[in-house]
Amino acid sequence: MNHILITGGAGFIGSNIALKLIARGYQVTVLDVLSSQIHGTNPDADSPLYQSVKGKVRFIKGSVTSREDWIKALEGQDAVIHLAAETGTGQSMYEIQRYVDINIGGTGLLLDILANMSHSVKKVIVASSRAIYGEGKYECPIHGVVYPKERLDTDMSQGDFSCKCPICHSSVNLLATTENSLSHPTSVYGIAKQTQEQLVLTVCNSLGIAAVAYRYQNVYGPGQSLSNPYTGIMSIFSTRIKNGKGINIFEDGTESRDFVYIDDVAEATILGLEKEAANGQVYNVGTGVNTDVLTIAKTLCKNYGTEVPLTISGEYRLGDIRHNLADISKIKSELGFKPKWVIESGFAEFTQWVDNQTVQEDKYEASLIEMKKKGLFK
Repeated sequence: MNHILITGGAGFIGSNIALKLIARGYQVTVLDVLSSQIHGTNPDADSPLYQSVKGKVRFIKGSVTSREDWIKALEGQDAVIHLAAETGTGQSMYEIQRYVDINIGGTGLLLDILANMSHSVKKVIVASSRAIYGEGKYECPIHGVVYPKERLDTDMSQGDFSCKCPICHSSVNLLATTENSLSHPTSVYGIAKQTQEQLVLTVCNSLGIAAVAYRYQNVYGPGQSLSNPYTGIMSIFSTRIKNGKGINIFEDGTESRDFVYIDDVAEATILGLEKEAANGQVYNVGTGVNTDVLTIAKTLCKNYGTEVPLTISGEYRLGDIRHNLADISKIKSELGFKPKWVIESGFAEFTQWVDNQTVQEDKYEASLIEMKKKGLFK
């Protein structure tokens, strides 16, 4: 397989994968709508991500919701890395139709074409998400392994942000989430990602096309959009700091995520493209280490040499999860993947890159006002 189509290939993850594939001799086609939320109103001037692949790939400006754009992009392709999607968990809770149309509808169009038209596609890799696990995997001292339900507004409004046993409602301890853990997303974004994954694995299997699903954890690194207020906590906090504004840390600051560096994500994805052992499989892509949000904020301030107020507000967003911690033993054993970047070195690379970027307009407060109007931010 030499000709690879990457949908969303001008985005953060897609552009990094594209450049690595080009360096290895692959011919890359990119289908990307160049969303203003990510690339600005003038991508030629405002988007380093787009500029990084421009002239190096066969670029098609188009949407995964357009059958004509899909048909044009799929011509002569051996494999598809399907990344194009709307990605904001909070935003998904009120822009429901858009998330369904693009994430689910776009995937459905791809599979409909593969099922009903002539093509040369032999493998499809789909970007899934840790969001499909919802609150993830925990251990109850009484009932053993459990999967907590969505946290209740009534509990969080009283400052109780912990996950509870769904059987006895007692406190539970976090466990690393394995690929065979229960899928029970708590956001529209998570539901859409779960549906994308199931559609690709089911339909491709019936068509005799190899398929791989990657459940990416919290991806970060140089190139991540600094102007998108809906996704990427490190970028959101960085833009706040660079504008001299304080950081509102939700809940009690101990909520945590498994942060994985962009280079590791790109390498893991390419392993799925090149290794037959990945066919038909689902993999977590993370580090197996979780870091709390307050630590993230403090470390960013330290790296930038700038002090801004850090307020642990007790505010919260409905649909957010408490913790995220991936078990990555499967991808290690089956594909030989091992994260090369620990959080300290990844932070250093990311903040050094941010220091060399133009300070972006901070739109975070406006995004929270929008969520508050919808009753999703408390």
